[in-house]
Amino acid sequence: MINFENLEHNLEQLRLAYLTAKPFPHLIIDQFCEEEKLIKAYGSIPELHNKSRDYAFANNKFEKSNYKVLSPELHELYDDLSSERFNKILSYITSKSIFVDPKNHGGGLHQGKKNSFLDMHLDFNYHPIHNNWYRELNLLLYLNKDWKKEHKGELKIKDLRTGEEAELDVPFNRFVIQQCAPYTLHGYDLTNFPEGHFRTSIATYAYQNHICQIEKQRTTDWFPKDDASFLKKQFAKNYNFLVKTKNKLFGSGTAKNQ
Repeated sequence: MINFENLEHNLEQLRLAYLTAKPFPHLIIDQFCEEEKLIKAYGSIPELHNKSRDYAFANNKFEKSNYKVLSPELHELYDDLSSERFNKILSYITSKSIFVDPKNHGGGLHQGKKNSFLDMHLDFNYHPIHNNWYRELNLLLYLNKDWKKEHKGELKIKDLRTGEEAELDVPFNRFVIQQCAPYTLHGYDLTNFPEGHFRTSIATYAYQNHICQIEKQRTTDWFPKDDASFLKKQFAKNYNFLVKTKNKLFGSGTAKNQ
């Protein structure tokens, strides 16, 4: 499914582009998958009804973690993304020893329906089960057939240290490799997709194994817009504490999401 040969023939160029990208390391790869297979995979995706748990910060966003069961093409994609061959490519591009979570905890197929948005945020840093797995990369494959600028939903990225930001278009068969760090904010604004069309993507996460933790373990940190309500801002401010308390009592929802 993945165009491995194209990636392997352009490793030096891809690594340079990733490491020098602004506002922080990221990489855009178009025609990431074999087009015909990906169109078949896209055709097998139903409308999703499992709403995101981040309901306060992710409006009208739906998820399916185990997307590989939907079709042989999606199963092939899942296997390719978690393959040793792909791990080697990611490690070369980032100049780090990187591996994709083979069970894809917290990842999966995402659909943003009418008026969907995802507030700017920093992702959790350490894996919910493997405490020494440090989250290095977000891997995002976009499945927005016939996407146009007026549909909106561009991936917004911002460096929390400098305030520098960028917007990345999200057309069909575009793959984005995005660094995860304590300053790599990302999200998307209110969408305007036509009726019956959704902002669709597959999210996968890659890690590096740490001998010991180098950061205090955190859940998602949310950064609502300036015009957000007082209650939403307070919820965001206390979100980490509330989630950690919930996890101690009931277990991690992300750990169960595979």
